[in-house]
Amino acid sequence: MSVLTWFKRSLWTHEQIILLLLGVLVGILGGYGAVAFRWLIDFLRKICYGPDANLITVLAGHTWYYRLLVPMIGGALVGLMIHLFAREAKGHGVPEVMEAVAVRSGVIRKRVVVIKSLASSLSIAVGGSVGREGPIVQIGSAIGSTVGQFLKASPGRMRVLVGCGAAAGIAATFNAPVAGMMFALEIILGEFSVATFSPIVLSAVMATAVSRFHLGNFPAFVVPAYKLVSPVEFGFYAILGLAAGVVAVIFTISLYKMEDLFDAWPFPAWLKTAATGAALGALGLVLPMVLGVGYEAIELALQDKLVWWMLLAVLGVKIFATSITIGGGMSGGIFAPSLFMGAMLGAAFGSLVHGLFPGITAGPGAYAIVGMAAVVAGTTHGPLTAFLILFELTGGYQIILPLMIGCVLATVVARLLKRESIYTLKLLRRGVEVEAGKEMSLLRSMRVGEAMRRDVDSVPRNMTLGQFHDKVTGSKHASFPVVNEKGEVVGVISHADYVGYHTDRHLWDLVVVMEMASPDVVTVTPQDTLEDALRKISVRDYATLPVVAGPGDRRLVGIISHRDIISVYSRRLRKSTLEQTGS
Repeated sequence: MSVLTWFKRSLWTHEQIILLLLGVLVGILGGYGAVAFRWLIDFLRKICYGPDANLITVLAGHTWYYRLLVPMIGGALVGLMIHLFAREAKGHGVPEVMEAVAVRSGVIRKRVVVIKSLASSLSIAVGGSVGREGPIVQIGSAIGSTVGQFLKASPGRMRVLVGCGAAAGIAATFNAPVAGMMFALEIILGEFSVATFSPIVLSAVMATAVSRFHLGNFPAFVVPAYKLVSPVEFGFYAILGLAAGVVAVIFTISLYKMEDLFDAWPFPAWLKTAATGAALGALGLVLPMVLGVGYEAIELALQDKLVWWMLLAVLGVKIFATSITIGGGMSGGIFAPSLFMGAMLGAAFGSLVHGLFPGITAGPGAYAIVGMAAVVAGTTHGPLTAFLILFELTGGYQIILPLMIGCVLATVVARLLKRESIYTLKLLRRGVEVEAGKEMSLLRSMRVGEAMRRDVDSVPRNMTLGQFHDKVTGSKHASFPVVNEKGEVVGVISHADYVGYHTDRHLWDLVVVMEMASPDVVTVTPQDTLEDALRKISVRDYATLPVVAGPGDRRLVGIISHRDIISVYSRRLRKSTLEQTGS
């Protein structure tokens, strides 16, 4: 065997090396996806409003009816695009990625890359109060999933590739590779292991390199120099963290209340998004800084160029604007709006404490930085990601402790007030509970058809008591499905059901099985998840459940027990672990 042959064979049979190489590939593709998405937003904005990149100033150069018409038309186009081609492109994107990882083994439709890019870029370009981070995460994750599907990757490897794409998106957006890596591990995958850590790190690094090459090595915001004036400030930062947690929960509740309101409207999707665009245009006539991604307004807060009452007013309107944008069906992320709200809250709080205690507190800009991280932590329940993003943006070690205090306290308050994050709440409303952990995710991804036994020991409904006695005596089963002449399940009979009859031999030829059986039968279908089957078995401690052909078809096709579920789950868990560790 030649050295080259040995090298190739050993390289492509080692799981971890394959994942590292794929992580690099996804990172490069994700980085270019982020660059292309940024370019697309700028291109569409120039078409809509002209060459000026500052949305606050560019809106002033147009008539009031133009400022209403553009977002309304843009909203209608976004609604049509999402409704016709990819409905998972609606909203902020990250929950869809989390659902794909938890339920569908990381499989995301390939068209999502295109539709999410177009829908989100148009939403942002016309003034939608959303961020580009969520869409870039979904785009990067869809790229990772597409690579995995093309290579026919295993479910374990597919999840890692989706995480690589998410890390690439955040890293390229904020020029923050460490934060991108932490976002994928903490929020998307929800696990920290050597098998997933290494490829995700490489993906974040490669995406950052691509972003820096094309967009320059600049931070997302120009932040003021930070200095801890007095240890007393730690108490003020703690209060800010508590307030940020409350704001995060208000934002979360507002967003989904607005979504429920729009969902209740009996109108086509494009009409809802058109109405959303018109409402945003009207808001922009009064307070244009709440539209778009909002980085220009964040810069004003960081540089202490807004008075405290204006900061609080903008904060309240931003919550409303983002809620109607996403709730109304347009596409974009909640990360940038959370940063925006945190900046306004922090700057307003900083103005207050600095005005009262100028000798022992830093300027409002420092509190705006901590507020940004704290509100993000409260909305996402991801304190490590929020802390690292702002730390990488500031580049200063002195702000680490205030950031940690603000993020942790905001997360604690948000969890106490609302158990679910802004991401997991959307999934919970769909019946997907990612907080239940990997075990429940595996059960949701498997079907009853994978675990059921097809050799069913059933009994006909007209079998006599004597015949049934002979059957029970020679059987190891404790219960039996009862079927009619068509093979349909009409009842279930257990050993306990016939105990009161079998001692009286005079009844052996007179009583039939259906007279003793219970007609109240709980069944499942082969298409049901193992989680559904396990829940039904556990509710009344059934030994087995009959499996029928379908929701409207009662024909008996199999049977499933608690042992069957545990057996197939254990095999899948062992296989998934081996795939991820490379054993």
